Amino acid sequence: MNYLIGMVQVLQWFFLFYFIAVSGGYLMLNILAFFSLRRHLDSHVLGDLPRQYANFKPPISLLVPAYNEETTIVASVRSLLQLTYYEFEVVVINDGSTDGTLAELQREFDLIPFVEAYWRKLPTQPERSIWRSMTHPNLRVVDKENGGKADALNVGINAARYPLFCAVDADSILQRDSLQFLVNPFIEDARTIAAGGTVRVVNGCNVSGGYLVSVGMPKKLLPMFQIVEYLRAFLFGRLGWSPINAMLVISGAFGLFRKSSVIDVGGYRTDTVGEDMELVMRLHRYHRDKRTPYRIVFVPNPVCWTEVPETMQVLKSQRIRWQRGLSESLVMNMDLLFSRHGGFVGWVAFPFAVMFEWFGPVFEVSGYLFMLISSWFGLISWPAFLAFTLVTIVLGILLSISALMLEEMTFHIYPRRKQFLLLLLMAFVENLGYRQLTMVWRLQGLFQWLFGIKAKWGTMTRSASWNQPK
Repeated sequence: MNYLIGMVQVLQWFFLFYFIAVSGGYLMLNILAFFSLRRHLDSHVLGDLPRQYANFKPPISLLVPAYNEETTIVASVRSLLQLTYYEFEVVVINDGSTDGTLAELQREFDLIPFVEAYWRKLPTQPERSIWRSMTHPNLRVVDKENGGKADALNVGINAARYPLFCAVDADSILQRDSLQFLVNPFIEDARTIAAGGTVRVVNGCNVSGGYLVSVGMPKKLLPMFQIVEYLRAFLFGRLGWSPINAMLVISGAFGLFRKSSVIDVGGYRTDTVGEDMELVMRLHRYHRDKRTPYRIVFVPNPVCWTEVPETMQVLKSQRIRWQRGLSESLVMNMDLLFSRHGGFVGWVAFPFAVMFEWFGPVFEVSGYLFMLISSWFGLISWPAFLAFTLVTIVLGILLSISALMLEEMTFHIYPRRKQFLLLLLMAFVENLGYRQLTMVWRLQGLFQWLFGIKAKWGTMTRSASWNQPK
């Protein structure tokens, strides 16, 4: 009995220290992000260059993979065509859609068949046809056999005419000056091979004719939780890793890449559901192995607005898929872990991802269950269980509030006091069940990957309530 009590005490302290380490690690990233952001805002000048200097910026190919996106594809393409950038093209890759995605594009942009030959540097599913817009000379649409998002992006890379390409989700809206900011790292440092921008929640906003008219708050609870979540993980989490060249993820919704570097590593892999994360890790590993100087950075100014799930089932499918993608990406690039020339990415960021993001669902769900069962059977006191729960919840709230305060001090995207107070409330409430539920879904995704259960993308139901006809 004494042995059992001793083991319970050891596990109790282990789980407590683990929760403290997780929250402490992310709080440290927030602190690093704050100082990095201050330096970035103080030194940033290229984004405000007069238009007469704009032609010094390299041309960009915008790649838009689309599968069954008829409700949002026109608004997304219109937002891209309105970007204030010197020279760019938009390449929409219709990945064998079974709805009216292609028909919507043909109707809205006056598409005609276009005969074009290009060098297929990456193997892909066959193309059916290529279309060109009569009203927008820089818009092309490639219709292809279904092969998944990664395959569609590889088709886009083959078809891209310019040295930089930007991968954009078909349900996303870019702010008009996004490319002007996102391209700056490539101009400032020739070693830059990839850059990611900020992804924000478009639910509740007002978009007209592909242009973001006003920023608003969603009416449903789930999207509001995700606003705080995106601030914490997608903005300040990644901004913390960027200064030490250790960022492992660039969102598939908005990332700019040097085309030659991506072709050198073989393009996007089609055997993973986390192709965006896996590509960034592979770029790190390739350049570390070759000992070639490179930079992968995060730029907080450019903003991409994307629709997030509004129902539990869709959100569950998304989080399961994300955890599977993380598992596949880490395993496929495990050689980066503690590699001889791994640098900060191999010795700090990769172990952090393994311990706190890959194994995080196992330890956190097990911790809650262990404390609850131990309290039920009297192995630990209920006050000890309540103290443990209080500490973990308070640390989570502190982490969310710190990210929210950083947002308020810098970009101030949500200007109304009511909006800020509502988000502050969400920072509290999301730690009282929502965060724990997403952790269970992530654990489910980890088990599905571990036992080889076939991955499914699921159906992302688009409400597109934010999209108003022009």
